[in-house]
Amino acid sequence: MARTLANLTNGILAGAAATLARELVSNLDVVVRARPMSNSHERTVQRLMERAQLSLGPEDRAANRRAGLGPLLGFANGVLTVALFATVTARRRPAPPVAVGLIGLGGMLVADGPMAALGVTNPRRWRARDWFEDALPYVAYSLTAVATLTLLDRATAPARRR
Repeated sequence: MARTLANLTNGILAGAAATLARELVSNLDVVVRARPMSNSHERTVQRLMERAQLSLGPEDRAANRRAGLGPLLGFANGVLTVALFATVTARRRPAPPVAVGLIGLGGMLVADGPMAALGVTNPRRWRARDWFEDALPYVAYSLTAVATLTLLDRATAPARRR
């Protein structure tokens, strides 16, 4: 049980570091290209609320709540994806290049899948440039996740008997 908790904790910490890296790269892209911030997470919250027939209050307050809930949704997706990976692969981690690919693709799927299902975006209509722009932050995300998880695993590994 203690080992399972350590793996989950390591996954949460690695997911937090990875999500920070993803957001830094994404926001740096906004700065460099002077492009507007994406509101896809806010639109996802809007669609989820509509589907669940829930209200976030009067529109002026609802807009602010969506603006807060959107990024929270992205942070939760980022952290929980790596935590799930760390828990599922606890007994045997894949080689780092495989882990980077799995986490990167998993992160994109967890983020973009619900958005596509809710009609917020349609990846089938994305151009190559759109895919590249979406993938780049996930490269930083997955590299950071694997590096952090590797370090944490080493730090929390049970001591070997001599």
